[in-house]
Amino acid sequence: MKQTKYYNLLLTFVAIALGSPALASSSCRIVSIVNMNFSSYDVFSYIPNDSLGSITLNCSEVQTITITIDKGSSSTYNSRTMRQLNYILNYNLYLDASRVTVWGDGTGGSSQYGPASIANNANFTVNIYGRIPARQTQVAGGNYTDFVNFTIIY
Repeated sequence: MKQTKYYNLLLTFVAIALGSPALASSSCRIVSIVNMNFSSYDVFSYIPNDSLGSITLNCSEVQTITITIDKGSSSTYNSRTMRQLNYILNYNLYLDASRVTVWGDGTGGSSQYGPASIANNANFTVNIYGRIPARQTQVAGGNYTDFVNFTIIY
């Protein structure tokens, strides 16, 4: 039987953090979240601001999982937006280190993670690749935030 669990993922200009590393269910749980730190963003740089985060799961009696991430406060997956007051900073989350495949739910040009086979009672880590595109000069200093939800289906 497939089960679906929803989690809130807080995305800020400086970090990604799970609201609560709570038990996903009796057969799958979040072991850890590695924060994604974009650090300072230079609006004049021609180099995008990249970062890496991860989610580690441990599941029992589960053979495959699929993970989706929603659009957050954006209306599209291309691209997601972080906000600070009336200012918008574009960013996105990717499945691959080359930051080509947008991580979403499989619609709107995005792809979902999986299905992936996992071992019984073994930690399973999934990387999240983030990017803030270069040369977004119409932003002000400060912390930019967005709330995205990820869903683990097993």
